Amino acid sequence: MKITDFLDKRCVIIGMRSRTKKEAIKELLTKLKENGFIKDEKEILETVMEREKLGSTGIGQGIAVPHAKSDQIENLVAALGISKTGIDFNSLDGEQVNIVFLVLAPTKSVGLHLKALAKIARLLKDRVFRNALKDAQSPEEIIDLIKEDEQKLNNVG
Repeated sequence: MKITDFLDKRCVIIGMRSRTKKEAIKELLTKLKENGFIKDEKEILETVMEREKLGSTGIGQGIAVPHAKSDQIENLVAALGISKTGIDFNSLDGEQVNIVFLVLAPTKSVGLHLKALAKIARLLKDRVFRNALKDAQSPEEIIDLIKEDEQKLNNVG
């Protein structure tokens, strides 16, 4: 499984307008709906916000990876948002978030979203890569950066 298998460039937002966790998740869900990946963003927003009550998915170092399972989802899907100004995500380290990676999985899937979250965490642990994402000028550039990183990993393994 590769991140580029479930992240479509049409679901990448550079320059998110959101300032809060809920606004950011809603902004990414709207992008997924506009591109036909989900039908009812309100229902999924509630599900994601319920997951956030268990503990913030703002994992630190300017990263948040909100996620949920939904009956609306047939295949694993993601949206990625880059904020230049920062989003208050109630992160574990108290810092503002600049990279929001929303992951949605089918309710029936077992472990699929966990594999996706592990891939994303591995990708985003590299500070140089995070900075490259934040500096990217287009969704295409972001997808290219991810593909390049995944290719490097395949060559190593």
